[in-house]
Amino acid sequence: MAEDMRQKDFPSVDHQPPIPTSSQTSSGWIRSVVFLLILVSAIGAVVYGSSQFTDNVNENSGPAMLTAAVQRDELVVTVTEDGNIESASNVDIKCQVAGGSSILWIVEDGKEVTVGDKLVELDSSQLEEQINTQRISYERASASKIQAEKDFSVAGIAVDEYLNGVFEQELQLADTQITIAEENLRSSRNALTHSNRMFLRGYVSKLELEGQEFAVKRAGLELASATTAKKVLEDFTKVKTLEDLRSKRDTAEAKMKAELAAFNLEEDKLQRLEDQLKNCVITAKQSGMVVFANETGNRFRGQQGVAIEEGAMVRERQSILRLPDLSQMQVKVNVHESKVEDLKADMPARVQILGKDSQGVVISVANQPEPTSWFTGNVKEYATIVSVKGDAKGLRPGMTAEVEILVDRRSNVLVVPIAAVVEQGNKFFCWVKNGETPERRPLVLGLNNGQMVEVKDGVQESEEVVLNPRAFIEEARGESQETVEEADIDEKFGPQKTSSSNPKTSASEPDSTPQKTGQSGEKQPDREETGGGRPGGERSGGGRPGGGGFDPAQIFTRMDADGNGRLEDAEISDRMKDRMSSTDTDGDGAISKAEFMKAMQEAMKRMREGGGFGGGRQPGGQP
Repeated sequence: MAEDMRQKDFPSVDHQPPIPTSSQTSSGWIRSVVFLLILVSAIGAVVYGSSQFTDNVNENSGPAMLTAAVQRDELVVTVTEDGNIESASNVDIKCQVAGGSSILWIVEDGKEVTVGDKLVELDSSQLEEQINTQRISYERASASKIQAEKDFSVAGIAVDEYLNGVFEQELQLADTQITIAEENLRSSRNALTHSNRMFLRGYVSKLELEGQEFAVKRAGLELASATTAKKVLEDFTKVKTLEDLRSKRDTAEAKMKAELAAFNLEEDKLQRLEDQLKNCVITAKQSGMVVFANETGNRFRGQQGVAIEEGAMVRERQSILRLPDLSQMQVKVNVHESKVEDLKADMPARVQILGKDSQGVVISVANQPEPTSWFTGNVKEYATIVSVKGDAKGLRPGMTAEVEILVDRRSNVLVVPIAAVVEQGNKFFCWVKNGETPERRPLVLGLNNGQMVEVKDGVQESEEVVLNPRAFIEEARGESQETVEEADIDEKFGPQKTSSSNPKTSASEPDSTPQKTGQSGEKQPDREETGGGRPGGERSGGGRPGGGGFDPAQIFTRMDADGNGRLEDAEISDRMKDRMSSTDTDGDGAISKAEFMKAMQEAMKRMREGGGFGGGRQPGGQP
């Protein structure tokens, strides 16, 4: 029964017994090896034959030439960019502490607050120490001011005291001395008269008479001295004393004013420090949602962003928080310099936020470009503000929005796909399917929307144009005879003066400058020529002057082996081919410099957001 089960579970081709002999085992192993050799040989022959068949098929067949019909249609020209939502009205909360301070406590980012709520507390220890020191200086200035005021008051009293007191007293004393001297003189004269009569009668001697005469003379001298003293007092002593006292009074007044100014200065300093101490606690001036005013750094330029957090240092007048008005929202987008000339204020726009469409209008377009970094090279972008109409409920600052601005709208115009247009020199051409050989046509173009371009002249409605002609037509890959002809120097640069000292400027001598050639010896187009079949395409040679580091423009130049401004066929790596559908936005089968730069910028943006090059959205594509 067991043997039957084993035979049933593991059947043998030769239906051998369960336990074969040694000769039987050796024979079966040889047959197995021979069978495997035959099988491997058969598989190899099949693979070789298949490869040869595939090679023959590939050699005898090529890609199909795709065409599109010229048709009349409505051409809607728009500019689409991604941006960030922000409030149209913000209240900035700034640091008002002189010299800056550090954050001890801060409210949570995104919290809803009301008027008077505490938002930020700054370190006040240094301010408190300064206030204590300043208060000492303030008290000293107050004491000096009081002393100066008293000195001025005393000096003023001294002037009044002398003029109305001391001087009057001295004047009265001088008058008294004069009066006494006059009385003494009169008495002496009377005595001398009496003595003269007595001398004549013999009652007074000669000596006594002479003594009386001397007394009269002395009284006269005393009167003259008293009169002179009064005159000196009135004419000189009074003036000198008043001048001295008034000078002291004016000096005391000036000192009082200086001490008062010093006191006011110290008082103002103390008041400012006390006000700054109050500014260390910041409260909400209006209700709203708190948004940290973080300064975005650029890691590619080596700059570090200033993070608003507890312990962080903030400068004087630096914004710490913003209280946005959520009822008035707008979107800020950066528009490439090639498109900014088409934008004007009051243009209508469509704003898509979180899958919801809203109407908007262009408010302003910046006159100056946004700051650039080495990664963006010479690419300039201009900030454009678009208001969001309708209900702003649910919108928050910082949200990502897609903005589509309506530039122009034209009805019933001839249009062809951009993929059918090739720029050679400064002219545009397409190839119209006409029998076996496509016919080359010069075009006069109008507006384009990135997919279709308006044709003003060159083709007729219903004609078939070749898509991506560079892939199928040799003439489209090179330059036509009229475009490679040397341009008239006088026409380009104005009349030139022929210099005999510089033979290169002489019109009689041929230009000896060697032409750039490829491996086949044919003249290669210059690097400055526009690549791709898109009208108005980007010029090559962008990037940072001097090179160095990770420069997408230089990478594109190195990858563009034939120098035609486009990556085609072997120039496209396998990794880029996997993302061809998202990178080749115009569908012409090649990657222009503008498409390459945009893909690289989106890749670097994903890396900055933490997704890396491989995660999230593909360059130029959707998630």
